[in-house]
Amino acid sequence: MANTKLVLIEDVENLGKSGDEVSVAPGFARNYLLPNGLATKATAGTLRMIASKKEKVEQNRQIEHENAKTLATKIAETEISIQMQASDDDQLFGSVNARNIAEKMAEAGINVEYQRIKLDEPIKKLGMYTVDVKLHADVVASAKIWVVRA
Repeated sequence: MANTKLVLIEDVENLGKSGDEVSVAPGFARNYLLPNGLATKATAGTLRMIASKKEKVEQNRQIEHENAKTLATKIAETEISIQMQASDDDQLFGSVNARNIAEKMAEAGINVEYQRIKLDEPIKKLGMYTVDVKLHADVVASAKIWVVRA
């Protein structure tokens, strides 16, 4: 089946950046990109409009990158402590997931969306963990998380 040509309105991870012309499967375009406002059909008018806004988009990307760098240094300096109930052999009754970490970061004054916190699997034991937080396409911060007995 033929691919659909679209122009991205916003950055889409593993696909492209705002303003890029991409060719995707029709179902992906119809069911995800177009309804969520992430892309629009690639027409001559759309391409002209994107070209005229390209300088402003680059400026916004630069500002976002700088903000992500400052937030990354703030995250690296902060240690988060999460209290959980645990058994005698340090197994947690439950687990710590990305949402728990995002809530504790918000309490510490660091607002990060939980989707940006990259955990291979939920934390199920007491201890110190280093968790990656993807703030920007080029910026990944490492957060220190202490899971302690409540």
